[in-house]
Amino acid sequence: MAERRLITAESVTEGHPDKVCDQVSDAILDDLLAQDPHSHVAVETSAATGLFFVFGEVSSAGYTDIQQQVRSVLRRIGYTSSRIGLDADSCGVTVSISEQSPEINQGVARLQGAEESVATREERYEVQGAGDQGVMFGYACDETDVLMPLPIYLAQRMAYRLAQVRKENIVPGLRPDGKTQVTIEYDENDRPVSVETVLISTQHDPDVKRDWLEEQLRREVIQPVLDEVCGRTVEHGSYRLLVNPTGSFVLGGPAADAGLTGRKIIVDTYGGAAHHGGGAFSGKDPTKVDRSAAYASRWVAKNIVAAGLAHKVEVQVAYAIGVADPVSVNVETYGTEQGVTREQIQQAVRKVFDLRPAAIIDELDLLRPIYSKTAAYGHFGRTDPDFTWERTDKVDELKAAVAELA
Repeated sequence: MAERRLITAESVTEGHPDKVCDQVSDAILDDLLAQDPHSHVAVETSAATGLFFVFGEVSSAGYTDIQQQVRSVLRRIGYTSSRIGLDADSCGVTVSISEQSPEINQGVARLQGAEESVATREERYEVQGAGDQGVMFGYACDETDVLMPLPIYLAQRMAYRLAQVRKENIVPGLRPDGKTQVTIEYDENDRPVSVETVLISTQHDPDVKRDWLEEQLRREVIQPVLDEVCGRTVEHGSYRLLVNPTGSFVLGGPAADAGLTGRKIIVDTYGGAAHHGGGAFSGKDPTKVDRSAAYASRWVAKNIVAAGLAHKVEVQVAYAIGVADPVSVNVETYGTEQGVTREQIQQAVRKVFDLRPAAIIDELDLLRPIYSKTAAYGHFGRTDPDFTWERTDKVDELKAAVAELA
């Protein structure tokens, strides 16, 4: 009998202290991009009890009221009373923002009229180098309709639903902070076969009873997500459920645990099913390849799987600061390629996708204020049309390129 394999992934709600910080950083980025699409932004946020510290570097023709941005994010999430540990209107906000380093800026030639200094798109793509060195990864697999690993996709959907039932008062007594975690059993063919364990930790009012909460979460959060995502293909009728394993979760958010931008990088991506590069996403404009190239790598990987060339793909791209062309592009198919070789897929990727930073920005239309919505519930596997890196618009070109190489 083959030994079963269990894979687990977690997510957090928008009220988790780290995710609060991600949302503040991306709200600031969006406000600046709305005024000046060529804003260069690298903003971090930290949070503790009743206090936020926003710091980093910005070069922009726009201006944003950072205190207002912090308070607006907190109100939207639901931190509106000291009774639950954080009041948007009375918390402290400290700001330390300086201009972007000139050494970094000179490697990114797009800012403030660079388009006029070069005659053609091709020349512009060559002029604009990467905003930093680094290695980025993208991943896709055919376990779900959105080509994401099942454990992280379920965990993200449950976290989103947990916030929804709180905001709509479907389950009364909930507070903003929360976490989800899902364990999936895989068979010997590396396919998901059953939901093994579901864990939800959610902040709540003091008078909420645990047994009542468990039943509410099972009915209003967990089962609707499992029914929709798993359908009849993955067994989900006898999972183990854990709710607030310590017994209660009254104190949450920054009052219970400090928060920091960029500290949920596995939650933001693939739940550990794939590698992650050295940089986080939130608070960074798209000239930072930590963000834009990670999005492009997901775009490449998803199109490969959507084209039926492989069941599972990880794409690795690396850059040098100030240099436009990637120093390496690697495609790993884990032996799941279909009717083609891994080398042929990799050659087709190089032919079809232009992974220079300026080309990525243009192709995915990244100079828009779209980033606040990425800052909670995952950057990948989303169906919102603003998530342009989720498009499968290169499938036909990939198939044609591979056919020429066969």
